[in-house]
Amino acid sequence: MNRVSVSSSNLRSVGYDQANQVLEIEFNGGSVYQYFDVPKQIHQELMNAASHGKYFHRNIKDNYSYDQVK
Repeated sequence: MNRVSVSSSNLRSVGYDQANQVLEIEFNGGSVYQYFDVPKQIHQELMNAASHGKYFHRNIKDNYSYDQVK
C-alpha cells in the first residue's frame, strides 16, 4: 500500500485502501499497523487534521480492529 508522509511527532506516514477500507499507519518508531473497516471520511479527516497524532488517538486507535504488519 502506498503511504503519504505526514508531519507528526507520532506518525510517519498514512495510507488508505478505499476498496477494502483499510487504513495503514507507519509510526515514527518504524512499526506499521493496518486498521480495518475505516470509512473514507475518517481517513480524510485524519489527513486534514491540525494534529494527525491527536486525531489518531481520539478517533482511530481504540475504535477499529487492527493488525501489526511490521
